[in-house]
Amino acid sequence: MLVLGAIALLSSPAASHPAAEAYPVSTSGPTSGQAIPTAPLPIYYNTTLPELPPLWDVEQFTPAPRTKATHLVLSISQRRVFAYQYDTMLGSFPVAVGKPSTPTPTGEFTIFEMIEDPTWQNPWTGEIRQPGADSALGLRWIGFAELPNGVIGFHGTPTVSSIGQAASNGCVRLRNEDVLALYALVEVGTPVRVEP
Repeated sequence: MLVLGAIALLSSPAASHPAAEAYPVSTSGPTSGQAIPTAPLPIYYNTTLPELPPLWDVEQFTPAPRTKATHLVLSISQRRVFAYQYDTMLGSFPVAVGKPSTPTPTGEFTIFEMIEDPTWQNPWTGEIRQPGADSALGLRWIGFAELPNGVIGFHGTPTVSSIGQAASNGCVRLRNEDVLALYALVEVGTPVRVEP
């Protein structure tokens, strides 16, 4: 049996090595001048070990740094969402927020739902729209607030002219390319702080 990267003990085929003779067993120890019988030594085959990176190459031995955000801050007045990893900003994206009649709620929330290619149902007609870049929810949905009248979240939008405005029914709209980037930075459980 050959084991890659290790030393393997192989049993020798009988044809290539003579069989070991049986040695008589004595209940008394060897006497002076009597040779101590020895069994034939096994044959070890050395295999090639894989090349290891040098020990001073620290990056080879340390885990990749965390690239997820530890929290989001949505500023309604600035019309931007900021993704932070502790005190370091990972990204900042322009958004559209809720209209005065249907404002985006402020406070502390947590991402509880993430959906790729979400399907949108028109709340007034009940019509279901197919997912895609031209859907009302764009390419991604990130739900963070459950209210009595519905769920609020970040999502993509084909209506890019609304970005930077108070134009939605409470949700937070992003360009599709920006919602893809934000989606990659967060996970279920990421805290979201919404400031006025």
